[in-house]
Amino acid sequence: MIESPSHPGGHSPPARPTAGAGRDDRGLGAAWLRFWFEPANPRPLALVRILTGILGLLLLWSYASDLQAWFGPDGMVPEQVAAAWRPRWGVSLYDRATTSAALQGIFSVTVAAFVALLLGLGTRLATVAAAILWASLLHRGPMLAGPADDCLAVLLWCLAVGPSGHNLSIDRWLAARAGRPPPGSSSWARVSLRLLQVHASAITLAAILAQLKGDAWWNGTAAWWLAARAAAVGDAAGLYARSEYLMNLVTHAIVAFEILFAVGLWFAATRQTVARMALVAWPAIGMLAGEPLWGFAMAIFAVPLARVDRSESPGTRGMGSPSRTVRVTRRR
Repeated sequence: MIESPSHPGGHSPPARPTAGAGRDDRGLGAAWLRFWFEPANPRPLALVRILTGILGLLLLWSYASDLQAWFGPDGMVPEQVAAAWRPRWGVSLYDRATTSAALQGIFSVTVAAFVALLLGLGTRLATVAAAILWASLLHRGPMLAGPADDCLAVLLWCLAVGPSGHNLSIDRWLAARAGRPPPGSSSWARVSLRLLQVHASAITLAAILAQLKGDAWWNGTAAWWLAARAAAVGDAAGLYARSEYLMNLVTHAIVAFEILFAVGLWFAATRQTVARMALVAWPAIGMLAGEPLWGFAMAIFAVPLARVDRSESPGTRGMGSPSRTVRVTRRR
């Protein structure tokens, strides 16, 4: 027997473990990590950012004309009343605005934050500032908040997590002028996109549960009640009055779509189709319900899901009243 000079006795050296050996890429833990943290293209977040900025400016415009009437020194919602309505932990920067000029000043800063968010200027700071200022405005008048206001708050905090300024932004334009290469995929982009997906499904599921508590959604008359509201767009109530079948069809179609949306987002075979349907269906439902901006907000959640994410691995693809009662109406 010829002995190896480095290993007396002729025994082979023990095999060294290779990187990743023993790791089960098919386990639940690995799937969980891929679902939340596998790097993703941040470009869809840029589209969500732009649409969220537009939604925020529209909602701020609805506050602007009555800002002093509601929250001014002699406004209809004194700070003490707002504090009684908001959660115990709720605070508002608007509480510091004790004069008309101060109120207008902080509101202008809020508008500026949303403009910066829309343009992608100082995007990370603008997103966090817009989220904090918007929450402050809602806490200043919690009884005025509508479903679109709540959805906007969720969209802002989801965007604050991810790099939504890496594309279609002034930040990206400035970086390109400085010679910096475009950023690639990001784990934080994945987290932000998953948060949008989770919240889209959860909000819809909550709406379904709230609707099914009422008899109108079971007997098919809910569509008429929505159309009969003063805020409803168009005169669908007359059509429903002439056709009970149409009224029942619209009512049950809304519920069926919401169930499909809440569940279909979690399966690769249906996600893209359902999300693309949502881009039309949610604005239509919002119009029927007299809440067009809420319909627009729900459609924004579906935007990043309406495209194929080619960076998503096969192992993760399977993972994955609509309005809250508005006690006081501020819109005209």
